[in-house]
Amino acid sequence: MGKQEWYLEYEIHVNRPGLLGDVASLLGMLSINIVTINGVRNSRRGMLLLCDNNEQIERLATILRTMDNITVTKLRQPKLLDRLAVRHGRYIQRDVDDKKTFRFVRDELGLLVDFMAEIFKEKGHKLVGIRGMPRVGKTESIVAASVCANKRWLFVSSTLIKQTVRTQLMEDEYGEDHIFIIDGIVSTRRANEQHWQLIRELMRLEATKVVEHPDIFVRHTEYTLDDFDYIIELRHEPDEDISYEAIERPSLLGDGGFSEFGF
Repeated sequence: MGKQEWYLEYEIHVNRPGLLGDVASLLGMLSINIVTINGVRNSRRGMLLLCDNNEQIERLATILRTMDNITVTKLRQPKLLDRLAVRHGRYIQRDVDDKKTFRFVRDELGLLVDFMAEIFKEKGHKLVGIRGMPRVGKTESIVAASVCANKRWLFVSSTLIKQTVRTQLMEDEYGEDHIFIIDGIVSTRRANEQHWQLIRELMRLEATKVVEHPDIFVRHTEYTLDDFDYIIELRHEPDEDISYEAIERPSLLGDGGFSEFGF
């Protein structure tokens, strides 16, 4: 059996001088290597560890339970969120009731891009929804994550540069290494049946699809939020309300209130 990775996270009750050194010395005595270490919350420290067998981890857990200044909160094989927490020094906020919903604010764009890039690297069908008000960084984050994941991105509908509503794709644009980006507002309010035939075709493709404004998208289609594998919320500030009132009340210009959302 080869080397095994583990994730250790502990809460510090008394942050006395030398505490980290004590933990590091203990790991060294047990022949467990520290791959990465970082603070992940105000009073918590996370570590990615590398060891030879489970017996080392069992001995580590037994000894850590006797230490008064810390409490082990996680000791497990690392998950994606554990790796990102150690890499960025903070945990991604996850909805308590809906485990597939993840929350970010604008000053966490680096963390968001890294998170989406890891999703984009996964093979097979993935449907990702991203909520957020105009000019918060949704589309830019999707494109940046595509680059990080070494994937090609393709706008099926968008308003990033000019209004895009695709009704067909070139043969080489159907690759599974593409990230297909759909603007839920554009597709539901500006598209024709040919565009929807294309979207249904892409939904059956073993590739990643990202839908901006998924709530509007499902309101006017046969798809539901249950079809999404991930829902991402991006805000300017943590308490910002993500609202679609601007597109649901007609404006004086007769544009349906779309101008605020880039129309």
